[in-house]
Amino acid sequence: MFVDKVKVYVKGGDGGNGIVAFRREKYVPNGGPAGGDGGRGGDVIFVVDEGLNTLMDLRYQRHYKASRGEHGRSKSQHGRNADPLKVRVPPGTVLIDDETGDVIADLTEHGEEAVVARGGRGGRGNTRFATASNPAPSISENGEPGEERWIVCELKVLADVGLVGYPSVGKSTLLSVVSAAKPKVAAYHFTTLSPNLGVVDVGDGRSFVMADLPGLIEGAHQGVGLGHQFLQHIERTRLIVHVVDMAGSEGRNPFLDWQKINEELKLYQHNLSDRPQVVAANKMDLPGAQENLHAFKEKVGDAVPVYPISAVTRKGVQELMYQVADRLDRLPKRSLSQKGRTTEGKVFRVPEEEAFRVRRDNDAYVVEGPRLEKLVKMTNFGHRDSIERFARTMKRMGVDAALREKGARDGDTVRIGDFEFEFVE
Repeated sequence: MFVDKVKVYVKGGDGGNGIVAFRREKYVPNGGPAGGDGGRGGDVIFVVDEGLNTLMDLRYQRHYKASRGEHGRSKSQHGRNADPLKVRVPPGTVLIDDETGDVIADLTEHGEEAVVARGGRGGRGNTRFATASNPAPSISENGEPGEERWIVCELKVLADVGLVGYPSVGKSTLLSVVSAAKPKVAAYHFTTLSPNLGVVDVGDGRSFVMADLPGLIEGAHQGVGLGHQFLQHIERTRLIVHVVDMAGSEGRNPFLDWQKINEELKLYQHNLSDRPQVVAANKMDLPGAQENLHAFKEKVGDAVPVYPISAVTRKGVQELMYQVADRLDRLPKRSLSQKGRTTEGKVFRVPEEEAFRVRRDNDAYVVEGPRLEKLVKMTNFGHRDSIERFARTMKRMGVDAALREKGARDGDTVRIGDFEFEFVE
């Protein structure tokens, strides 16, 4: 099964916890702090594997969580950093942040990597908190939580040539006679439900990848028919071979067919209408094809080259492949346009938001803010010194004053994330 769009959840590994420890060695009185730092959590990395051609693996496993770092040890030993979690994807995969819609990475080359969720840093051990005024602190940090997000993975087929056209104009037949691909061929519309790729050997030492893409119909840019399932794949192609039923075997006008498909390409993405194109005038073995070809060339003029062929009898097919190879030789390598969605050139600024906000929830006061929530998660409440440090940080940030302003009194419940405590005047 061909799968070209999947949404997955990724989470970097949490950092390892720092610990509280002291030197306990023979003949060494009053040993100082010796708690080590935790190790860093693993990153989630997407890596390109050219042996894959579908996102099938991601469809059946949609959650990817990296390992957390090792906790710190005594004798000031640092915990081991976690190994990254690598997820294999096929070439042509675009990674998009589900919340913002920004393109995170466009992976096209074998071995190319993108970090999509970074692991958290390890928490500090009590060795890090020793000062002249407090040479033996009982303070340590828990590891920082790893990044987490939902990622939309879109696969856009990497092909040099894309075959486009109305259903049943002979695209699959043409691919089957010029390559070793075996697409389904039948006498009904939308026989091809997913892209088929084949390597075309021209015979003079040149070769290229051709994709038979699902048939288009009017309104495809709005999702009609196979709609976007088709259109996203043509963004990658360097050359479009527009297959037209020149015999009008289904009662349609070949020139109108050509116009409508080009209009769909333009409406979906403006620069697709400027993509180099040749017309394969197919079904020239049927009655009426010659007359229609003459009328078609008169209307098209010099706008696009037209090559008469018959995919069934293979007449004119080899000449078409030579012309396609010649055009590819003159074109730049693969275009990687992104339908206007990219983070390139974007200026990111720190959002002008308050550090936290306080609201009333029944009998409790809820304090919300990413910095505070991270502070709660990284505080080791098992030691009094850590609790006092947490209280000092809260006061320094102005949380105590904000709670009093909202009406908090001694003994009221305060909640930050999943942590609850009593407010003390």
